[in-house]
Amino acid sequence: MKLDLRVIESLLARALEEDIGFGDITTNSIVPEEHKVKGALVMKEPGILAGLPIAEHVFKTVDPDLKLTARAKDGEAVASGQAILEVEGSARSILTAERVALNFVQRLSGIATRTARFVELVRYYNAKIVDTRKTTPGLRIMEKYAVTVGGGRNHRFGLYDAVVIKSNHIRIAGGIKQAIMTARHQIPHTTKVEVEVDSLEQIEEALEVKADIILLGSMNPETIREAVDRIAGRALTEASGDVTEETIVDIAKTGVDYITVGALTTAARSLDISLELLTEE
Repeated sequence: MKLDLRVIESLLARALEEDIGFGDITTNSIVPEEHKVKGALVMKEPGILAGLPIAEHVFKTVDPDLKLTARAKDGEAVASGQAILEVEGSARSILTAERVALNFVQRLSGIATRTARFVELVRYYNAKIVDTRKTTPGLRIMEKYAVTVGGGRNHRFGLYDAVVIKSNHIRIAGGIKQAIMTARHQIPHTTKVEVEVDSLEQIEEALEVKADIILLGSMNPETIREAVDRIAGRALTEASGDVTEETIVDIAKTGVDYITVGALTTAARSLDISLELLTEE
């Protein structure tokens, strides 16, 4: 997934407005207007870098005259103590932009690092790691970008771009067959249909009406394996629910095509990154 800064420009502007408001009264009252510094964003722990272009955009939005030099790039494994971005210019501007720039790169690097861990755990198996819609409100496009930086894949971006029939849809429609057939009459023929099943008995019903993807919800590895055997390539398979670092290898061993992991975003810890001043004038 490519990150288009134009799409998120208004979000970044709101983040700056939220933090700066009418101005940085601490910095403006202490730091002389003409004071220049050179600083760097420095990793305090290792991880996968994500969101550096966003941090650069934040600094440039606050002050277009700042000189930025990237020392790493998104997707790179960075070491503790490594400088990832050097910033040179007005001390007031750098200190004012610091927190918002760090917030984004710390959060997204945390997601990318956690995703990379899950991807590494299943590297010997067919399963692909996929994210969910369990994202921070307003930050979905950036958090899903971070997942791809970490080697994961994106599921649907929202309710508008894919048909995923869950248990409540099935209940209201009166069954899996009815739900899928009703959906197919309403959507373009180019749109795939995914349906969630919570028992082996529902699989044949989903296959009978040619579901494209069968979501195996909260099943244990033994049941997932039997489900994959029953489906036998007639639909793509996706496992979801109760996926942790401790369980994911057993799930991947079942032969399932995709594993959705909400914890890529919900349980990701922001990486520790700080701004350190290098020189002053």
